Amino acid sequence: MEKNPILRAVDAVRNPYSPGAGTRPPALVGRDGEIEAMDIALQRLLAGRYGRSLMLTGLRGVGKTVLLNEFEQLAEARGYFHEHIEVSEDGELPARLAAAFRRVLLSMDARRRIGERVRRALGVLKAFSVRLPDGPEIGIDIDAVLGSADSGDLSMDLAGLFVELGEVARDNETGVLITIDELHYVSLHTLEALVMGLHRASQLGLPITISGAGLPTLATLTGEAKSYAERMFNYPVIDSLAGDQPREALVVPASDEGVTWADDAVALVVEVSKGYPYFLQEFGKQAWDLAGGPVITLDDVERSVPLATAQLDDGFFRVRIGRTNDAERAYLRAMAEVGPGPVRSAEVAQLLGKSATSLGPTRDTLLKKSLCYAPRWGEIDFTVPLFDQFMKRWIPDLATLRGN
Repeated sequence: MEKNPILRAVDAVRNPYSPGAGTRPPALVGRDGEIEAMDIALQRLLAGRYGRSLMLTGLRGVGKTVLLNEFEQLAEARGYFHEHIEVSEDGELPARLAAAFRRVLLSMDARRRIGERVRRALGVLKAFSVRLPDGPEIGIDIDAVLGSADSGDLSMDLAGLFVELGEVARDNETGVLITIDELHYVSLHTLEALVMGLHRASQLGLPITISGAGLPTLATLTGEAKSYAERMFNYPVIDSLAGDQPREALVVPASDEGVTWADDAVALVVEVSKGYPYFLQEFGKQAWDLAGGPVITLDDVERSVPLATAQLDDGFFRVRIGRTNDAERAYLRAMAEVGPGPVRSAEVAQLLGKSATSLGPTRDTLLKKSLCYAPRWGEIDFTVPLFDQFMKRWIPDLATLRGN
């Protein structure tokens, strides 16, 4: 029996929109340039040529993690071995990198039966691991191979690991890609060692690379780590969608399910979401669930906006502010009051009736928690799009926070 097309059109089970952390949208639009650039880099590395990898920068919710996942698919299609690392707020990377290298080597051996060459690389990795502060010993019954990556100098030792793994990959006509998310949490010292390690492998033409993602300060941090990092990576800024891209992100997935959008309905979603990919997915999802027929109308969107906003407030925004104290919340609310976009720290202090010096520790804590970043000296901005609007909804009256 044929299904009623109207019922199918508004079936919540078939809702194509997917607001989620790192979840691929049904129509990945506006990112073709980054995907093509990464694919070219991967192909060049396999051919023994220099390939400039990508470090993705941008606010939260713009799709950086989604792109890293796309790079993983590209790498697998080109015959690469791949591992993904998400850095936590503790900034710990070397131990996670060692564990990722171990998984790569074991996967290579399982598929290619490399044998003794992998055993040597695992031995080098084991020697590196035990030299880390509180470093766990590699969980495999194999002797440590000394002399390549166990000097105690992180830069030299990571270079030894990259070279060792890159040589194994080259000798077996494959490549290695390590994707690293939340890279802004890593200390400058560790980031410097990471860049130096990869640089050495790049000098030798080995098919191993990393691609990272982080907040807008990542490009500056990487440049501070090593000046030649600018020649090793491209730093595309991943931002909101522009032009016809937001419309395409909404209309194409619905069309695939036999549903259309009214032009004024699309316009309203683009306006309230400002074209940010995560928000487009949330507003699209809520509008779909309220639609009364195979056309999503302006009325559907108007009724869904409060629901989508509440969902974003409870899920996307509030989770990021749960660990703040009263003084930090007052600072964030004052930032929202000063205006959208980068604001002067001095203006925030003036609004709170305090000196910029006395608020320095609060500002620094917000930067360390990655709720804010400093675009330029003396400025501060939110790392989450539209966070100023959320703060005004959550704390309507700034006067209640003055004095904190």
